[in-house]
Amino acid sequence: MIKHRGFPGRLPGSDFQFVIRRANPKGATPLTARERFRDRRPADRRADTGFLSALWEHFGDQPFERGNLDAGRLAWLFGREVKPVEENFDPESYEALLVIDVAVARASFPEVFSGRGDE
Repeated sequence: MIKHRGFPGRLPGSDFQFVIRRANPKGATPLTARERFRDRRPADRRADTGFLSALWEHFGDQPFERGNLDAGRLAWLFGREVKPVEENFDPESYEALLVIDVAVARASFPEVFSGRGDE
Protein backbone atom coordinates (compact mmCIF):
# COMPACT_ATOMS: atom_id res chain seq x y z
CA MET A 1 0.00 0.00 0.00
CA ILE A 2 1.43 3.34 -1.05
CA LYS A 3 1.42 6.06 1.58
CA HIS A 4 0.72 9.48 0.14
CA ARG A 5 3.41 11.58 1.83
CA GLY A 6 2.36 15.13 2.54
CA PHE A 7 -1.37 14.33 2.33
CA PRO A 8 -3.23 15.66 5.40
CA GLY A 9 -4.17 12.96 7.90
CA ARG A 10 -7.46 14.55 8.84
CA LEU A 11 -9.59 17.65 8.53
CA PRO A 12 -7.87 20.25 10.74
CA GLY A 13 -9.66 20.74 14.06
CA SER A 14 -11.82 17.63 13.66
CA ASP A 15 -11.83 13.85 13.92
CA PHE A 16 -12.63 13.37 10.21
CA GLN A 17 -9.91 11.01 9.02
CA PHE A 18 -8.42 11.30 5.50
CA VAL A 19 -5.80 8.53 5.56
CA ILE A 20 -5.19 5.22 7.27
CA ARG A 21 -1.95 4.29 9.02
CA ARG A 22 -1.53 0.73 7.83
CA ALA A 23 -3.06 -1.75 5.43
CA ASN A 24 -5.80 -4.01 6.76
CA PRO A 25 -4.38 -7.55 6.93
CA LYS A 26 -7.83 -8.88 5.89
CA GLY A 27 -7.77 -6.74 2.72
CA ALA A 28 -8.81 -3.25 1.72
CA THR A 29 -12.28 -2.01 2.55
CA PRO A 30 -14.26 -2.05 -0.72
CA LEU A 31 -14.97 1.36 -2.25
CA THR A 32 -18.68 1.94 -2.74
CA ALA A 33 -20.54 5.15 -3.51
CA ARG A 34 -22.46 6.61 -0.57
CA GLU A 35 -25.51 8.74 -1.16
CA ARG A 36 -25.12 12.37 -0.02
CA PHE A 37 -28.47 13.65 1.19
CA ARG A 38 -29.32 17.35 1.35
CA ASP A 39 -29.78 17.25 5.13
CA ARG A 40 -26.21 16.15 5.94
CA ARG A 41 -24.63 17.92 8.87
CA PRO A 42 -22.50 20.99 8.06
CA ALA A 43 -19.47 19.27 9.62
CA ASP A 44 -19.85 16.34 7.20
CA ARG A 45 -20.08 18.75 4.27
CA ARG A 46 -16.93 20.54 5.47
CA ALA A 47 -15.14 17.20 5.65
CA ASP A 48 -16.15 16.39 2.04
CA THR A 49 -14.96 19.82 0.90
CA GLY A 50 -11.70 19.52 2.83
CA PHE A 51 -11.01 16.04 1.48
CA LEU A 52 -11.71 17.01 -2.14
CA SER A 53 -9.55 20.11 -1.67
CA ALA A 54 -6.69 17.95 -0.36
CA LEU A 55 -7.10 15.54 -3.30
CA TRP A 56 -7.04 18.45 -5.75
CA GLU A 57 -3.98 20.04 -4.10
CA HIS A 58 -2.12 16.73 -3.98
CA PHE A 59 -3.07 15.11 -7.31
CA GLY A 60 -4.81 17.70 -9.49
CA ASP A 61 -6.42 16.14 -12.56
CA GLN A 62 -3.89 13.27 -12.69
CA PRO A 63 -4.71 9.64 -11.85
CA PHE A 64 -3.69 8.53 -8.37
CA GLU A 65 -3.43 5.26 -6.50
CA ARG A 66 -5.93 4.67 -3.70
CA GLY A 67 -3.13 3.71 -1.33
CA ASN A 68 -3.68 4.85 2.25
CA LEU A 69 -6.64 7.14 1.49
CA ASP A 70 -9.54 6.40 3.82
CA ALA A 71 -12.24 4.28 2.13
CA GLY A 72 -15.03 5.81 4.20
CA ARG A 73 -14.08 9.35 3.23
CA LEU A 74 -13.55 8.37 -0.42
CA ALA A 75 -16.99 6.73 -0.48
CA TRP A 76 -18.71 10.12 -0.11
CA LEU A 77 -17.09 11.28 -3.38
CA PHE A 78 -16.73 7.96 -5.21
CA GLY A 79 -18.73 7.52 -8.41
CA ARG A 80 -19.30 11.27 -8.73
CA GLU A 81 -16.30 13.55 -8.11
CA VAL A 82 -13.80 10.68 -7.86
CA LYS A 83 -14.01 7.92 -10.46
CA PRO A 84 -12.06 4.80 -11.35
CA VAL A 85 -9.49 5.16 -14.13
CA GLU A 86 -9.53 1.56 -15.31
CA GLU A 87 -12.44 -0.38 -16.68
CA ASN A 88 -11.44 -3.48 -14.72
CA PHE A 89 -11.46 -1.49 -11.45
CA ASP A 90 -11.02 -3.53 -8.27
CA PRO A 91 -12.85 -1.76 -5.42
CA GLU A 92 -10.91 -3.86 -2.87
CA SER A 93 -7.41 -2.96 -4.05
CA TYR A 94 -5.04 -0.46 -2.48
CA GLU A 95 -3.41 -0.19 -5.94
CA ALA A 96 -6.66 0.84 -7.70
CA LEU A 97 -6.28 3.99 -9.80
CA LEU A 98 -8.69 6.87 -9.30
CA VAL A 99 -9.05 10.33 -10.83
CA ILE A 100 -10.98 13.49 -10.01
CA ASP A 101 -13.75 14.20 -12.52
CA VAL A 102 -13.00 17.92 -12.63
CA ALA A 103 -16.26 18.99 -14.27
CA VAL A 104 -18.40 17.19 -11.69
CA ALA A 105 -16.16 18.31 -8.82
CA ARG A 106 -16.36 21.97 -9.92
CA ALA A 107 -20.16 21.76 -10.05
CA SER A 108 -20.46 20.03 -6.66
CA PHE A 109 -17.72 21.91 -4.78
CA PRO A 110 -17.10 25.25 -6.53
CA GLU A 111 -15.42 26.64 -3.41
CA VAL A 112 -12.53 24.18 -3.87
CA PHE A 113 -11.72 25.65 -7.29
CA SER A 114 -12.66 29.32 -6.87
CA GLY A 115 -9.97 31.97 -7.00
CA ARG A 116 -7.11 29.66 -7.94
CA GLY A 117 -6.36 30.90 -11.43
CA ASP A 118 -6.84 27.42 -12.86
CA GLU A 119 -10.40 28.00 -13.99
